[in-house]
Formats: sequence, C-alpha cells, structure tokens
Amino acid sequence: MCGIVGYIGNQSALEIILSGLQRLEYRGYDSAGVAIYEDDQIHVHRALGKLIELRKKLDGDVPGKKGSVGIGHTRWATHGKPSENNAHPHSAGRVSLIHNGIVENYIELREELKGDGCVFSSETDTEIAAHLFNRALGTGLAPFEALKDTCGRLRGSYAFLAIDSDNPDRIMVAKNATPIVIGVGEGEMFIASDIPAILGATRKVIILEDGDIAELSADGIRVENDGKEVKRPVETVTWDPVTAQKGGYKHFMLKEIHEQALVLAETFRGRLNIQDKSVFLEGMNLTDEEVSQIDRVVFVACGTSWHACLVAKFYFESLTGIPCEVDYASEFRYRTPVYSDKTLFICVSQSGETADTLAAIELVREHAKTLAICNVLGSSIARRVGDVVFTHAGPEISVASTKAFTTQIVSALVLALWIGERRDAVSAEKRGEIISQLVHLPAAIDEAVKVEEQVKEIAKKFHQASDFLYLGRGSCYPVALEGALKLKEISYIHAEGYPAGEMKHGPIALIDEHMPVVVALQNSPLLFEKTLSNLREVHARAGRIIAVTDVKGNAELAEVCEEVIEVPYLSEELSPLLLTVPMQLLAYYVAVLNGTDVDLPRNLAKSVTVE
Repeated sequence: MCGIVGYIGNQSALEIILSGLQRLEYRGYDSAGVAIYEDDQIHVHRALGKLIELRKKLDGDVPGKKGSVGIGHTRWATHGKPSENNAHPHSAGRVSLIHNGIVENYIELREELKGDGCVFSSETDTEIAAHLFNRALGTGLAPFEALKDTCGRLRGSYAFLAIDSDNPDRIMVAKNATPIVIGVGEGEMFIASDIPAILGATRKVIILEDGDIAELSADGIRVENDGKEVKRPVETVTWDPVTAQKGGYKHFMLKEIHEQALVLAETFRGRLNIQDKSVFLEGMNLTDEEVSQIDRVVFVACGTSWHACLVAKFYFESLTGIPCEVDYASEFRYRTPVYSDKTLFICVSQSGETADTLAAIELVREHAKTLAICNVLGSSIARRVGDVVFTHAGPEISVASTKAFTTQIVSALVLALWIGERRDAVSAEKRGEIISQLVHLPAAIDEAVKVEEQVKEIAKKFHQASDFLYLGRGSCYPVALEGALKLKEISYIHAEGYPAGEMKHGPIALIDEHMPVVVALQNSPLLFEKTLSNLREVHARAGRIIAVTDVKGNAELAEVCEEVIEVPYLSEELSPLLLTVPMQLLAYYVAVLNGTDVDLPRNLAKSVTVE
C-alpha cells in the first residue's frame, strides 16, 4: 500500500515526484525517498518519517535537483521497521529501485544472493529485487531482458520501478497483483501506484495489468506479458483530484470496503503452503516447546478489534484446543488478572498505539508470553510484545474500521492454524481445507461486494429508523456486534448487537413494526435453524427483518424476512468475513442518506491514544 511515483521527460523530475508523493502520502508515511539521475550517476535521498522530513533534506543545493529522470516512494512498512536504511529507493550496483507489495520468497533469495557476495544494507524484501536486477544486468543482458529475468525469480505481489545508471534514458516497470498506472504526456511519461499522483500533470493514463513488464522512455512505452508484446489502451480520467485520491469513491470508507479482497490476499500471502497443508509465520520467537506448554489464551483489545477477538476465540478453541477468553483492555488493566508464564496474551490493535491496550501489555509482559496482531510496523505495541503477526491491511484512512477488522480475523485464523499445527491439535486434512478456503476468500469477498446496489435500496427504506437490533449466533454474534457498532459510529443511529438466543431475555420487548432487525445467518445446519426460530418470534411481533446469509434461496427465510441479502459460502470458519461486508455497506449507505460525515464521524478518533 506504499506510494510510488516516477518521471521521465524534459522537466526537473524532483519536484514532479515530490508533488506526486504528497498526493499519495495517505498510502504510507513511515519514510520517503527519491532517486534522480543527474551528471552520469544516480543520487538517492531518503528520510525517516513523513514527506516533510525528506523535503527538509532536499533544501539547498543538493545533487539531483536538475535531473529529468527519477523515481520516488513513500513507505508503509511491511518488511523491516520504519528507518532511513529501510526507506526506498534501494540501490545495488548500478540500480536504484522502489517497490510496493510483498516478495514471498525473499528469504531463500536473500541467502542465494549473500552466497554470491551481495551485501545488504536493509531488512526489506525490496532490496532483493534491486540485487537481482543488478546481477542480471551484470551478465550483459539488456535492461528489458534483465527485468524479465528478475521477475521470473520473484514470487508474490509486487509493483516496482527501477533506473539503471548505464541506461538512464528509460525507467523499468513490473506489475503483479499491485496497481501501477502510466501517465502519458507530450514528450514525457509519469508512473504512479495511484491516479492522484499524476492527475495534476495529465489525464491520459495506461493501466498496467498483472504480469506486465514495461520499459518507459520519454516518448513511448513497451509492454510485454507472458513473453508477448501487448498494447494497453490509453484512457482519459475525468475525476477531480479529491475524488481521485479516494480511487473514484465518494468516501475512503467505501474505498476501503472495496479494498478488502486485495488486502485479505496480502494478509495470508506467503504464509500458506497449499501442498504441505502448513502455515509459515516469519520471525516468530515462540518455540514449538513453548507453544506446547500454553495452557490458556487471553485476547485483549478495544472497539472493533475486540469484536475480531471474539471471532478469534472460536478459531483458537476449535483449532488449538486451548481455553480462550476475550477481555476489553480498558477493563483488564484495572483488574488483578490471573496469568502465568504458560499464558499467551494476545493483543489486537489496528494502529498499535491504543492506550488501554498498551497499558494491558505493560501489566503482563514481564510474566506471560505476549503476541500482537497489528497493522503498523514500528508501533508502540509491536515493539513491546514478544511476537507480532502483521495484518498488511495498509493505511486505513476512514475512522470507522472495515479492512482492519477483516484482516485481523484472517490473521487470527492463520495464527490459530500455526499454533494448532505445532500442538498436533488440528489434522492436516482440516488445515488443508481451511487453507484452500482462504485462497478462495478474496474472490468470494469480491462477489459479496456485488450486493452493494441491493444494500443501497434497503438503506433507502430504513435510514430514518431510530433504533436497530442486530442478531447472530456462534461466530456470527461478533458480526452482529460489529454491524451495530458501524451503524452507531457513522450514522448516529442507536443500534444494539445481541446473541440471537438471548433476544427473548429482554430485547424482544422492543420489537414492533418500527424496529429493523438485522441478522447474520451462517450456513450451519444447527445454527441456521436455531436463528430462524428466533426470527419467527420477531416476525410474529411485526418486526422488520433484514437477513444477511450465505444460505442460498431458503424459502422459510424468505417467508419471514422483508429483505434477504445473499453472499457466497466457503465454510463456517469464513462465514463471519463474508457476512460482514453487507453489514459495512448497510452502515455506509444509511450514513450517506442521513448526511453524516462518513469518514470523520463526530467525537471519534482513528486511534485512541489517551485514556
């Protein structure tokens, strides 16, 4: 989710690149850097922190200000902590390179390159690509052939730009599962990871496709895919700059809902071995012996992350056989909790800076095993725990979490599989089933998003309601809680989430013809029938039921519900993820119709860093 910008033409590249990076800084702000070719060499400037820190370094008479070929990057760390050494561009010999994505096989490639005498100056996977490209050029290959050779060695998702000091009249580009767009000008070309970066310079763009490799000069582009030369059409962008930053969506929240298929793939990419039916988690300090001794897991979190922990509890108890409990960090820190060195304490936080969660860690980290599920490398929580599973969701701009929630759930599932495998608590067959289902999850999420138009019409019917009730059973009870929270946060409508079986113990008194009841029903023979029974009670009291389900065409459900939203089914384990998407969309469209500030709802902050 980093920001990439490149330029080749007849203007000074530096200011064009910095202006483009400024428009992309929402995609990453851990560090930034540029590489400019001038006076027969490549000049690299990098800085830790936001783009303003790089601009400070470039004040005055520094080399590179007059060059007309260059690349720039603003980073959201995935491999290697935020630091100047880990900032892009990375250089190797005659090559400077910037990259967005994850190189899955970087460990084996790093060892191979070290064996060839390569010296690494960073902790990143990106530097692998720079060394590979430099090595290929050193064998006498032309830049385009060297680029093909480099891409043939890489596994994973990547988009990278590279310049070669021996061939400064071109920029080399590769794209696989990570966006890259080319801006076409008069005698100049612009490259970026997102349209906003180049919109001020040109509205004519070429969108590269997966597997494309390209060579750009000031007046042309050569593209190949699978060894064959291809022509990508030039399109005209009509977005205004603000809309472009949001990818054409009206709000960041909607953009981030739609990004979930992409980021969920990033969450498990490189961690699943389909053939071996096993899970790999890089850099884990927990030994197999320590894993075997864990006798209890305690999850702590706040808000949406707490809901993700409730889903994680189901995964851990079924796949690891370890007793689990879930606690609010704000409550845990003021109790006298009981734990031992055999307790695994897992905190979950998008930002890694949540004050109550940090305080909970401080309470136990000297006495228990600690682990975090977190989105931000270098964050306070990531630095204070023994192990971290990063979600790779990229920056989440909207205050209301969407992709952070679903990537936390998938991270927890992968972690449960990893622990279950080491404790022999889950069979290889079961692991293989879940791994296969996870591989199909991004496509299923894309299908689930297609209910958007249906949800928009439902929102028109119900957006003036004063109260909503959300119901769910099993692992879909947390989905109901999260659905209610999303509606409260951004539409300011009162909503409650309840276990469906508890409805008759109080909430049923509220139900009448004015009360919308949103229910999550997963494809489970037992839980579906039990929840349907609860809905019949709602129907008998004239309640207006909106069902979100992965059961297709159920006549009994259609009979009692005013609206039925159907999403794809993969498995009971993955039902919570797919059923969440329509809940997010419903909250979004109700808020839009009510005219609230969707991305910046009143009284809320993205990261609660004070008590």
